[in-house]
Amino acid sequence: MRLRNIPGSREVIAENRWCIPETEPTKGNWHSIFGNDHPIHIEIGMGKGQFILSLARQNPHINYVGIEKYSSVLLRGLQKIEEEPLENIRFIRMDAENICEMFDRDEVARIYLNFSDPWPKDRHAKRRLTSRQFLSLYQNILQSDGVVEFKTDNVDLFDFSLEEVKEAGWRLVAFTRDLHHDETMNQGNIMTEYEERFSAKGNPIHKLIAAR
Repeated sequence: MRLRNIPGSREVIAENRWCIPETEPTKGNWHSIFGNDHPIHIEIGMGKGQFILSLARQNPHINYVGIEKYSSVLLRGLQKIEEEPLENIRFIRMDAENICEMFDRDEVARIYLNFSDPWPKDRHAKRRLTSRQFLSLYQNILQSDGVVEFKTDNVDLFDFSLEEVKEAGWRLVAFTRDLHHDETMNQGNIMTEYEERFSAKGNPIHKLIAAR
């Protein structure tokens, strides 16, 4: 059974206290939702949640929001947090295209993009989460010193992303084509489920950090 097709997953998500409905007026209200003024970091395409949950455990002084399009994938993250509750994390089931409807200008300090869908056909380039179109959306919600961190094992997508950072007028802070052998950029690295799988196969992991 494919994860995205598990019956009843949307109902479970709707009733879960860690999941924020897409219809809730969150824009400009995240500090009230969390009950503090800590920085807000988001992961777009959080998958089963291993990465963002690890960050939330390690950094109680930061608020995290995990965004996932597929209900049955998000369900896995909710199952994990039920086992080990954390108050500095929330989840949203939504499409990334609607990000500016959920976050206000300057409301987000950091955005994580991990092993995003490469959308390999040229006509789908705008759908890639590192396209200049999406970078424009991120610019609307990131603080002036905010950054985007992107990891992938897909060489073509990484090359595309490097070019899009430049074309969007962003600044490339750092990048590597072999993260796990880059002593500086790998410091404190938290692996996603995909990263563990691809790395075990010997695939080098690419990473970039871009700033507005």
